[in-house]
Amino acid sequence: MMRLPMRWLVLLALAATLQGCATVSNPDPRDPLESMNRTVFGFNDAVDRAVLKPVATAYKQTLPSWARTGINNFFANLDDMWSVVNHALALRGQAFGDSVGRVMVNTTIGLGGLVDVASDLSIDKHPATFNTTLGRWGVGAGPYVVLPLLGPYTLREVAAFPVDRQGNLVNQVADEGTRTGLTVVDVVDTRSTFLDSEGVINGAALDRYSFIRDSYLQRQRNQVYDGNPPDEEPLEP
Repeated sequence: MMRLPMRWLVLLALAATLQGCATVSNPDPRDPLESMNRTVFGFNDAVDRAVLKPVATAYKQTLPSWARTGINNFFANLDDMWSVVNHALALRGQAFGDSVGRVMVNTTIGLGGLVDVASDLSIDKHPATFNTTLGRWGVGAGPYVVLPLLGPYTLREVAAFPVDRQGNLVNQVADEGTRTGLTVVDVVDTRSTFLDSEGVINGAALDRYSFIRDSYLQRQRNQVYDGNPPDEEPLEP
């Protein structure tokens, strides 16, 4: 994670300025900046193909599966710690208790989170960020936006970003070199988990942009409503 909050504000201002220039036939009301978003999506895709995907591929081919699993579990345990806070803020007792249990078990018996003992004990995982907390407080997702290098977001996520950034324990590491190294490993490990699904996306989607956008927004709603979102009211374009 870079120091991005001010840059995000600049991007939002630019988005608002360019909104009148975004002309797409049959626009999706959730995506009023689709023209600009598609341009940024193309840029991100080119960077991914040139840099991130090759690095993630080499990472997956070089490290044994047990090592990659341990790394993924480690960062997932850090995520569970932030989930504890957000479930408390949202007054979600069961999810809070499960998340506390996961952190305690995986941090101790699981060797600092490297081993996911909690899942073996059938302690459910309930991912939560301040973005989902805002959603549970009734804050709408807002328009969809694709940010350079960062990918898809909603306006609510942009508003929650400074809080979620502070909640990421990697960002609390004092040594800059260690903090940067952990961030890079987290990004590469996360990207490697999507390598196998790319063929499915490319084969199933006539329009990759729309497929990814719709899947992303549906996932957002599922997280806020625990996998049981209400029917969406139709929006006028």
